[in-house]
Amino acid sequence: MSPILNVGIIGLGEVAQVIHLPVLAAMPDHFRIAALCDVSPGLLAAMGKKYGVGRIYSDASKLTSDPDVDVVFVLNSNEYHADCAIAAANNKKHVLIEKPMCLTFTEADAIIEAKNRNGVKVMVGYMRRFAASFVEAVQLIRSMDRIHYARVRDIIGLNSFFIKPTSHTISFGDIPESLKEDRYRRTAALVEEATGIAAGSPLHDVYGLLVGLSSHDLSVMREALGMPQGIVGAKYTETNGLPFLTAIFDYGSFSVVFETGVDGQGRFDAHLKVYGIGKSVKVQYDTPYIRHLPTTLTVCETVGEAYTESVRLPTYTDPYTLELKHLHEAITQNQEPKTTPEEYKDDLVLFKMIIDALAKV
Repeated sequence: MSPILNVGIIGLGEVAQVIHLPVLAAMPDHFRIAALCDVSPGLLAAMGKKYGVGRIYSDASKLTSDPDVDVVFVLNSNEYHADCAIAAANNKKHVLIEKPMCLTFTEADAIIEAKNRNGVKVMVGYMRRFAASFVEAVQLIRSMDRIHYARVRDIIGLNSFFIKPTSHTISFGDIPESLKEDRYRRTAALVEEATGIAAGSPLHDVYGLLVGLSSHDLSVMREALGMPQGIVGAKYTETNGLPFLTAIFDYGSFSVVFETGVDGQGRFDAHLKVYGIGKSVKVQYDTPYIRHLPTTLTVCETVGEAYTESVRLPTYTDPYTLELKHLHEAITQNQEPKTTPEEYKDDLVLFKMIIDALAKV
């Protein structure tokens, strides 16, 4: 029987409440929720009571040094991911970091150094790449004779469309103002370092979109198609404060159109579609906030005069569960995780590529 890993969670917001805590609780043969941390006293107490966890911390550094913790889940605000991951690694803890892993190359290199020096596993939480439909799609894409064109899309409604009717989440509004101010300062400084653009520029908001929603899509693109040779151009707009971004990547013999945005419709259209000459492969994702909605694989093919379409669903197991099974295996069997800090640096390259293209417009 595989060992049960004790998990310490830093950050108890929506993602933790809707996804990670319920998934961990549903995997008692793999994980035990051992410790919790959040800067909201009310939320920390409430989640501790709900999940029967007595080891609760308001200071992330104390959780990372808890001797009862084997692996730390870093689910808090992006600006603190690197600090928490490094502290965990320095305390010989394995780490799962929700996307984005971090905001800058400096932070990425520091996480990698701490991981290697301490001999621990660090995995980035790109759950879409663990979806069974995506894993199968990658094999089909790589078997294509020639790619003609590809599209990466993530056009969604606000998260509240999906969370409010299906999940109960809580917040207390009791985070100290000093911590909110520190977060804003960190954000501005890190994004300025990442982009080379002074604080106050609209491109700082674009970077926030890229490291947030778009990081999933660009990571999927990388695994399926590799890194592009360059970028043809990009365009960013806002309507009533809602963002939309389009970019065209150059892959030499073909191009990839990347389109992402948020609007006022209650739907979630996230997909990768790769077109060959006689075959196309499409992976369609639904909102992760309704966890058991299927991720489907559609294959269209023409042979002679016959055109066929097949829609496949390899499993009803959700990508988060598949991701955590992979994490458990990587730790207990001493294997390299699929989504590493080293390869995350390629996402930072893509983010900067898009920002640089927008800065020229």
